[in-house]
Amino acid sequence: MTAAFTFPGQGSQAVGMGKALAEAFPAARAVFDEVDAALGEKLTATIWDGPAETLQLTENAQPALMAVSLAALRVLESEAGVSVGRDAAFVAGHSLGEYSALAAAGSLSAGDTARLLRTRGLAMQKAVPVGAGAMAALLGLDYETAVAVADEAAQGQVCQAANDNGGGQVVVSGDKAAVDRAVEIAKGKGAKRAMLLPVSAPFHCKLMQPAADVMAKALADVTIKAPAAPLVSNVLASAISDPDEIRRRLVEQVTGTVRWRESVAYMAGRGVTRFLEIGSGKVLSGLVKRIAEGAVGIAVGGPNDIAAAKEALAR
Repeated sequence: MTAAFTFPGQGSQAVGMGKALAEAFPAARAVFDEVDAALGEKLTATIWDGPAETLQLTENAQPALMAVSLAALRVLESEAGVSVGRDAAFVAGHSLGEYSALAAAGSLSAGDTARLLRTRGLAMQKAVPVGAGAMAALLGLDYETAVAVADEAAQGQVCQAANDNGGGQVVVSGDKAAVDRAVEIAKGKGAKRAMLLPVSAPFHCKLMQPAADVMAKALADVTIKAPAAPLVSNVLASAISDPDEIRRRLVEQVTGTVRWRESVAYMAGRGVTRFLEIGSGKVLSGLVKRIAEGAVGIAVGGPNDIAAAKEALAR
């Protein structure tokens, strides 16, 4: 098996995502119906019809992106004969995408995943007052330099590397003043660009500890099974399959760094050459080419992508 199934994170959402899949394939429609039922509301209407401002709310974007990812996977299963256990060497997801990966691999039910992500989104939004925190992208710096920038900028406040996305793209997160300082320091260290991101909270830093506490309680009440393919954990950048460890790492992930560059390199180092990005957008597919030389990223988000994915897996 030389393929990994990867799942996008927040920022990949777009109004209308998944609609063509649901209209073309009953397997996809069933996933959206299951998510709506689990949440007790028509999230699907927001996904397909907007408005964009409502979809972008963290509490909506997280379960919405998972729904689209799982719908695309179900179509791959029903129309292309794909099996996670047989065809994927690993599953992995960027931040909330880790939950999508676990649902895809049979560790979590679709309903439980939707409810967990709604809880996660609300808890992350509530953890820090609006405007008190910030995130910034530092482009053109390696990870070690970005960490040094964050450390220098902290000055007694919180500023830490939130996402190591690869290709010289590191996101820092923390108190607004500290992140502002990091932007200026990064420019002096040779960053090509350093800019604040339009996010509603400082994700993946110590300020998210209240949300981590909420998720510890929520995850304790949910059944987690061993995944059909090993999960490459965001916080470890290595593979795990034990349900208790998965639970623990999902809690750590709320405040920890998303080690995506290392995660892709880990999978590539174990023979993975094809990375299927299952769900909305093409962000992860773009990053793959910049992290793993010779690897191919294949985005699977619409009806026209199914045949190409089947062909890629057959190689």
